[in-house]
Amino acid sequence: MSTSAAESTVPPHADFERFRFNMIEQQIRPWEVLEPSVLDLLYVVKREDFVPAHLRALAFTDFELPLNLDGEVTGETMLAPKIEAKLLQELRIHPHEQVLEIGTGSGYMAALAAHKAETVWTVEIDPRLAAFGAANLARAGVHNSHVETGDGARGMIDDGLAGLIPRPDVAFAQHVLPAPAGQVGIRAGAVLSAAD
Repeated sequence: MSTSAAESTVPPHADFERFRFNMIEQQIRPWEVLEPSVLDLLYVVKREDFVPAHLRALAFTDFELPLNLDGEVTGETMLAPKIEAKLLQELRIHPHEQVLEIGTGSGYMAALAAHKAETVWTVEIDPRLAAFGAANLARAGVHNSHVETGDGARGMIDDGLAGLIPRPDVAFAQHVLPAPAGQVGIRAGAVLSAAD
């Protein structure tokens, strides 16, 4: 299915709750995402509010959505819902933990993590996506997330992030680096891993 064919086709009577239910039952549960707190959260954090407006009709589809903003191609995508849910389940985020996300994108994953963590720090290299993600998080009322613009993979270190981001001389993509109080999850291609 071409994303251009479905652009701007959200009918005014769209039943997003039914679409969300079908996404959870037909895509996410079959991927063995069965943790009740994760499944419940998918009803709370409205995915369609984090998708570029012209792709809202596709918010619950089982593929990555391009994060093109105002007609500009960013080259980045929003993960498929089952990948986001599986990652959230496998990370087992606890309320006292701080989370670092490299790649803010739409802000949806940060919003999910923020509902489980004390604080979420998210770093985005593309200023357009950083602004888009920050606006989505603010509109969704997520107050315990902080969006920074920078290159997290190169070790961008700021006051609040110093203990969470690797030093510039560490090849981030090749190492799992422990955060001060918890876990590090790395997405490399299609491989998801979580380490305590």
